[in-house]
Order: sequence, then C-alpha cells, then structure tokens
Amino acid sequence: MVHINNKIEWCLKKAEKEIKEGKKHRGLIFVGINLEEVKKHLSKSEHNLLAVTYFNKGGFSDWSMSAVFYCIYHCFLAIAYKFGYESRNQECTVSLIKLLREESKIEFDSKFIEALEVYEESGRHESSIIEKREFYTYGTTVSSEDKEEFSRSLSLCKECLEKTKNIVFK
Repeated sequence: MVHINNKIEWCLKKAEKEIKEGKKHRGLIFVGINLEEVKKHLSKSEHNLLAVTYFNKGGFSDWSMSAVFYCIYHCFLAIAYKFGYESRNQECTVSLIKLLREESKIEFDSKFIEALEVYEESGRHESSIIEKREFYTYGTTVSSEDKEEFSRSLSLCKECLEKTKNIVFK
C-alpha cells in the first residue's frame, strides 16, 4: 500500500505544480464529489460499450479493443468523481481505483484494475486490455478472429459497467 500512497501523492503534487505554472494539469486533483461528471463518464462508458460491438460487426475489430479500454477507463473516471477526484492521467486513475479498493472504500474485482494496469515490460501480461489495445492500435493487424477474446472483453466491459453503477449510485 505504501507504493500506491506514494503514487497518489506524486499524482497530486504533479497536478498542483502544473496548475501553479498555469498549465492544464496531467495528474490528480481533489475537486469534491461531482455526480454530473459521474453520469457523463457512465454515459461515455456505455457509448464505448456500444462501439465495441459496432466496430466488431462492421469489420473493424481492431478498434474494438480501444473501445473496450475506454469503456473500462470511463468507469474508473466515474468512480474517481464519486470520491471527489479529477484525473487526467491513466496511471493516476488506475492507482486511485487501486487505493480505494485497498482501503475497502469500494468493492471492485482486481481483474478490472489488472486489465488497465501498466506493467514494466518484463512484467507485462499479454492478456491485459492495455496490451491488446496497444497491439491493435499501434500494430498492423486490422482484425481479430478470436471470438472468445472478443466475448471475454465484451463481458468484462458489461460487468465493469454494472459494478461501477453499483458503486457510484449506492
């Protein structure tokens, strides 16, 4: 937990420094609970969930993985706003969700966090959503024929969205 606390502290200081310099922050700030932003991020997550299937059916399954990533990521942002935080940094967002889970402030399966967690190259998990997103976004593969992978990813999105709604509206 010490590592997560240090990461959150770094994220908060980074944002504070950038704001003092008159820049748009790329960290984490406490803004107070904002249910309107929660709803907007849930709406965006639902939009991305629809895009997952839309891309796949339209022959752009490589783009489905980006939509999977952003479906889950917007769930994380909704949770952040529920607890009063604005994040503009993916690692800071994931760290905040991890901290909230470790402090038992949310009941959230670790598989959602692991799906978006950034690992050092030696520790990367090829099954993570972030790894798949990078493979399809930055690689030259234009489609995925793996129907099981698609089904698992779609289920993960749906489950994450449902769990997020339970967290933010309880």
